[in-house]
Amino acid sequence: MKRRFVLTAAACGLAAPYALAQPRSSRIIVAFSPGGPVDFVARSIAEKLGAELGHTVIVENKPGANGALGAAEVMRSPPDGTTLWLTSVGAAAINPALYSKLPYDMDKDFAPVSLVTNNVEVLVANPKVPAGDAADFIAWARAQPQPVSLASSGTGSIPHLAMEQFQDAGKVQMIHVPYKGAAPAITDVIGGQVSAVFLDVTAVLPYIRAGRLKPLGVAAKTRHPSLPDVKTIEEQGLAGVDSNNWYALFTHAQVPASVVAELNQAVRRTLADPAVLDKLRQSGTDPAGSSPAELRDLMHREMAKWAQLIKAKNIKAE
Repeated sequence: MKRRFVLTAAACGLAAPYALAQPRSSRIIVAFSPGGPVDFVARSIAEKLGAELGHTVIVENKPGANGALGAAEVMRSPPDGTTLWLTSVGAAAINPALYSKLPYDMDKDFAPVSLVTNNVEVLVANPKVPAGDAADFIAWARAQPQPVSLASSGTGSIPHLAMEQFQDAGKVQMIHVPYKGAAPAITDVIGGQVSAVFLDVTAVLPYIRAGRLKPLGVAAKTRHPSLPDVKTIEEQGLAGVDSNNWYALFTHAQVPASVVAELNQAVRRTLADPAVLDKLRQSGTDPAGSSPAELRDLMHREMAKWAQLIKAKNIKAE
């Protein structure tokens, strides 16, 4: 009865307090398979977020269709704030430019809740590549009789777009080798089939620590705390290589603003918890909350930024 009351109140435009709903559980929908970096972040915050909300938070994986299946799950959920979508920049801000038709509209179908983490891209190479940093890599690439190959986790992915920025910054043409995900790309860079790859720090940090991959430069404005000795690519004289694979939480567009505000505060308290902070930072990700308005502004800036690059490079979804 209480759940029905909340739905009726929301349908009538009433700002029913989230606490009155007293749901038995909430869900975080992850549009990727279990074990990946987005799934890791979801499971890292779920227990504490549940404590903040006063009930269990369950993580559900809905991989497929480049995030569309996860989006659809949220769109058809009751607009009561109990279904959240944790997604990366790809589904939120890149797909609108990459696909001529999407089954969802980020502005019409979703309400921003909060940014959760920033995920910096780092250029890593096979240890045998004769380059100490990104500037050296550009010089080495220019000297090769054939174009050097760079892997990515897929056409239109953040690693691919970082590579395009890198080519422009270094004024050199490279061969893009797209893979279906980060894991096979890492395998082939380690095996020497491909020279290098841009990937989230979280994805490659264990391989860097083990000496199986060599970090050449960070695609951000500042150095990464997990790799303090690795210069940014801009520090190396190559401007414009700035790629952030951020993750954020969204909910159904019709969830009342008061409920979104309470969810936002719960997420931000979760991200301030020392245990949650330590777990996320140890993985190489950078916890970072935001207001709903700040997340919406970030999404729109990123949409414009990546749409411009995708159009300029004539990148088409596979």
